[in-house]
Amino acid sequence: MEDELESSDIVWEVANIAKVIGREQRTTFHLLTTGQLPAKKIGGRWVASRRKLLAAVLGDAA
Repeated sequence: MEDELESSDIVWEVANIAKVIGREQRTTFHLLTTGQLPAKKIGGRWVASRRKLLAAVLGDAA
Protein backbone atom coordinates (compact mmCIF):
# COMPACT_ATOMS: atom_id res chain seq x y z
CA MET A 1 0.00 0.00 0.00
CA GLU A 2 2.81 2.43 0.84
CA ASP A 3 4.39 1.85 -2.59
CA GLU A 4 1.12 2.88 -4.23
CA LEU A 5 1.08 6.12 -2.27
CA GLU A 6 4.70 6.84 -3.11
CA SER A 7 4.20 6.26 -6.84
CA SER A 8 1.12 8.50 -6.93
CA ASP A 9 3.19 11.22 -5.22
CA ILE A 10 5.54 11.42 -8.22
CA VAL A 11 4.86 14.16 -10.77
CA TRP A 12 6.63 14.06 -14.14
CA GLU A 13 7.06 16.86 -16.70
CA VAL A 14 6.88 20.64 -16.39
CA ALA A 15 3.23 20.79 -17.51
CA ASN A 16 2.08 18.46 -14.74
CA ILE A 17 4.23 20.16 -12.11
CA ALA A 18 2.73 23.50 -13.20
CA LYS A 19 -0.78 22.11 -12.67
CA VAL A 20 0.11 20.92 -9.16
CA ILE A 21 1.45 24.31 -8.07
CA GLY A 22 -1.09 26.38 -10.02
CA ARG A 23 1.40 28.27 -12.17
CA GLU A 24 2.01 28.75 -15.89
CA GLN A 25 4.43 26.32 -17.54
CA ARG A 26 6.90 29.08 -18.34
CA THR A 27 6.96 30.29 -14.71
CA THR A 28 7.26 26.72 -13.47
CA PHE A 29 10.18 26.04 -15.82
CA HIS A 30 11.94 29.13 -14.46
CA LEU A 31 11.33 28.00 -10.86
CA LEU A 32 12.68 24.55 -11.70
CA THR A 33 15.80 25.69 -13.52
CA THR A 34 16.70 28.21 -10.80
CA GLY A 35 16.31 25.60 -8.06
CA GLN A 36 13.35 27.29 -6.39
CA LEU A 37 11.28 24.10 -6.49
CA PRO A 38 12.26 20.72 -5.01
CA ALA A 39 12.67 18.70 -8.20
CA LYS A 40 15.27 16.82 -10.23
CA LYS A 41 15.94 16.37 -13.89
CA ILE A 42 16.13 12.70 -14.82
CA GLY A 43 16.82 11.68 -18.38
CA GLY A 44 15.91 15.14 -19.63
CA ARG A 45 12.57 15.14 -17.80
CA TRP A 46 11.67 17.02 -14.62
CA VAL A 47 10.33 14.94 -11.75
CA ALA A 48 9.13 15.99 -8.31
CA SER A 49 7.20 14.85 -5.27
CA ARG A 50 3.67 16.30 -5.18
CA ARG A 51 3.92 16.52 -1.38
CA LYS A 52 7.24 18.41 -1.49
CA LEU A 53 6.02 20.75 -4.23
CA LEU A 54 2.95 21.71 -2.22
CA ALA A 55 5.00 22.17 0.93
CA ALA A 56 7.41 24.45 -0.95
CA VAL A 57 4.62 26.55 -2.47
CA LEU A 58 2.29 26.67 0.52
CA GLY A 59 4.91 26.70 3.26
CA ASP A 60 3.39 26.14 6.69
CA ALA A 61 -0.12 25.97 5.23
CA ALA A 62 0.65 22.61 3.58
